[in-house]
Amino acid sequence: MNLRNHFHIPKDEQGNDLIYLCGNSLGLMPKSTESYVNSVFDDWKNLGVEGHTHGKKPWLPYHEFLTDQMASVVGGRSHEVVVMNSLTVNLHLMMVSFYRPTTKRYKVLMEYNPFPSDRYAVQSQVAYHGYDPKDAIIELPDTDGTEIISAETIESIINQHGDEIALIMIGGVNYYTGQAYDMKRITELGHQHGCIVGFDLAHAAGNLEMHLSEWDVDFAVWCTYKYLNSGPGGLSGCFVHERHHNADIPKFAGWWGHDKATRFKMGPDFVPIPTVESWQLSNPPILQMAAIKASLDIFELAGGMSTLRQKSIQLTTQMYEGIIALDRKDIDIITPRDAQQRGCQLSIRMLQPDKNYFNALTAKGIVADWREPDVIRVALCPLYNTEEDVTSFLQKLL
Repeated sequence: MNLRNHFHIPKDEQGNDLIYLCGNSLGLMPKSTESYVNSVFDDWKNLGVEGHTHGKKPWLPYHEFLTDQMASVVGGRSHEVVVMNSLTVNLHLMMVSFYRPTTKRYKVLMEYNPFPSDRYAVQSQVAYHGYDPKDAIIELPDTDGTEIISAETIESIINQHGDEIALIMIGGVNYYTGQAYDMKRITELGHQHGCIVGFDLAHAAGNLEMHLSEWDVDFAVWCTYKYLNSGPGGLSGCFVHERHHNADIPKFAGWWGHDKATRFKMGPDFVPIPTVESWQLSNPPILQMAAIKASLDIFELAGGMSTLRQKSIQLTTQMYEGIIALDRKDIDIITPRDAQQRGCQLSIRMLQPDKNYFNALTAKGIVADWREPDVIRVALCPLYNTEEDVTSFLQKLL
């Protein structure tokens, strides 16, 4: 099945398809998105407020139309997954509930070189609780200056500091290097030491095959505008393991997390929904959810994450080995060569950094991503990238 035909492929001035390798930053627009969003517009136009209950897809339960498919993407049970808010908002909501520092256990373990928003969020939460981020945050070191964190390093740090770590909060895939972490093993190690374990899956959701519930992960958050193709600024997903749903833990409340049967009675007392939905705050933006639904339907059409992951490994291996075969002395790949330690992003480091080289690739029809100071990130998204994209990129990389 050629799913590439389900997407709008950006074109150059002559009408030729660009080689789009930037789905790790913003996924392409499904051709069906417009009709899904227009359907919401039509209900708003024709029904007004009645669209909440009488639309083609009523707005009141609209987020529920996404639940099963999104749960399948990340390997959670349906009552453990909800789409709501934006990524960093959800990360803060999770830390309200799951970062509960004590005088002896107050530290947060993060990956090497985390995405800045994660760092800012954790720093602010630590400071809010009265701790010095310089003392309370442990950042995993890379191994031998490689930018990569070895499994041995991760295990050593958790074993060394586990009794003082309140929260392990790591990205499933590092945004800069493209390294994919062994989330199952990290969760096991963290739980052995009594740590809460959560993941930012911004670069993992729709990229890796995951089994969050089976792995016993405490919580996870992710955006949907990268590999999940929901459009710029798309909503976030959130996973909370079922064992926490009715636990006596702090939680910021809003009316969309209130019991559905009595929500509109407007009572003064918050009665939480007995699922992850209790972390919801406000009624969601339906237009954004319609865009997510369009993409999730394509994921289902593709046969799910297992099928897509196999194609992803095939494409990234083809590109990885192709770059190595060029025998270039001025570039290096900092993403692990082992396919199990990477997703569909490869990070190419320029040993003599020159953004003009990246600009020249852009002029040749390559849509990739430059990250300061010296890395070109390329992503081969199996829903729409092809072997021909790999071949064309390698030819232009010469």
